[in-house]
Amino acid sequence: MALLLGLTGAASPRRVIRYVPNNRPAIDVFLVAHQDDWQLFMGDIVMKRVRAGNRIVFIYLTAGDDGRDSLYWRTRERGAIQSTRLAAGVAETDSAAINCALVEVVAHFIRKCVLANTESFFLRLPDGRRNGQGFADHGYQSLRKLRSKRMSAISAVDGSTTYDSWGDLTAITVALVDGDSADVTVHTNDPNIVVNPHDHFDHRMAGLLVADSRKTKDWKVLYYVGYALATRAVNRSNDQARQKTVLFAAYDREMLAVNKNWGAYEEHPAFYSECMSRTYSRRASKH
Repeated sequence: MALLLGLTGAASPRRVIRYVPNNRPAIDVFLVAHQDDWQLFMGDIVMKRVRAGNRIVFIYLTAGDDGRDSLYWRTRERGAIQSTRLAAGVAETDSAAINCALVEVVAHFIRKCVLANTESFFLRLPDGRRNGQGFADHGYQSLRKLRSKRMSAISAVDGSTTYDSWGDLTAITVALVDGDSADVTVHTNDPNIVVNPHDHFDHRMAGLLVADSRKTKDWKVLYYVGYALATRAVNRSNDQARQKTVLFAAYDREMLAVNKNWGAYEEHPAFYSECMSRTYSRRASKH
């Protein structure tokens, strides 16, 4: 219950903290569209970097709402935190281990949760649907439309903030990533449609956001294959596949605990099983 209240903010007054980056070495930023993306596409890499002692930052662009109400997307956030707990080696019974609050970043309010050596930022922007056209419940807003200037602004589904342009969103990305360490590696979905075909448009927008944000930054970037992953050859060891599986299962259990129909694995068991034994990435070229 403490974890639930901490994430939803339902039991305490609104608390706002100004976000100030810390200068620490070796940081890995996993910038993704949805709350289960890194577990599927990069889970074994997260485990490797955590075990190396690196500080891990997760940035979730959308609420992952799928056009549904707040119970659904808040549960997805808790599911992401459960995966993070497992990766960080924090016991699920340790409810005091997590600290969540609103933080102010370049005049925008973002939900931040700290757990061990990880930080999670939930921007809670509307899910754009796989085709990038958005859902009616949030006025058909989407990251794809914002970047193509088919809409001039996009608002978080909880009403916490509005981004006035794609440039405004890239400024937030730079603020969350840049200046935090001299050794930064950003992990995200591959925006290249040839390398990474048939992907969710929110995934592609995550990659393009990183690409646009790093035009004047010397970030190391790794681009990962998304939905096309299931068509690639198996390339993970049994241990790596197990790591991805347990991380994803931690997320899925949280979803099932609230609604037995929300289990992602049960919807597409073959696809998710194939993702567990595959992780494909490429290093972004220098400017």
